[in-house]
Amino acid sequence: MPASRRTPPDDRGQVAVEFLGMVPLILLTLVLLWQCVLVGYTFTLAGNAADEAARVCAVDGDYEAAGKRHVGKSWSAVVGCTTAGDLAQATVKLKVPVLFPGAIDFPFTVPAEAGAVKEEEPRP
Repeated sequence: MPASRRTPPDDRGQVAVEFLGMVPLILLTLVLLWQCVLVGYTFTLAGNAADEAARVCAVDGDYEAAGKRHVGKSWSAVVGCTTAGDLAQATVKLKVPVLFPGAIDFPFTVPAEAGAVKEEEPRP
């Protein structure tokens, strides 16, 4: 066979090489999406905890336990409640976890506020 009639080099394995090059980018994208989900979930938890704390504070109960009840022990929560006139207002601050709750947290918190009208016992 003459040297001028060589076959062109094939590109077998090119897909595997390109896939291996893209794996870190794909994993980074998944991690960032998961972190966005955790930030959104933290907002949801904080709002729900503030609602629960405000309801319990409106009847002079243990608002801190009520606010932390639905949050879970892995989340760092700070619950507070103030009353002014006929309104009980609860505030909850949750720290946003990095990748999963219970390990490390970002240095910022997600605040939530809720209010409820104070209730009185019925008079006989």
